[in-house]
Amino acid sequence: MSKGSSWLFGALIGGAVGSTLARLYAPCSGEELKAKVRDYIQNVRYEVEQAGTEKRAELEKQLEALRSGRA
Repeated sequence: MSKGSSWLFGALIGGAVGSTLARLYAPCSGEELKAKVRDYIQNVRYEVEQAGTEKRAELEKQLEALRSGRA
């Protein structure tokens, strides 16, 4: 075998072994993982929206206080 074909053969075998081990040791299926990621992203998005809403209300209150001269 030449050096190039030997490298290619090793890469193919390594890829096959690696993908097999990854599938065997994966904690959940692909669909379960997608659902978990989707839920996580929705939770983060909700928390960011809530934080933004709360901060906006706080800043509007401060602005109103500054405009009325109570600050």
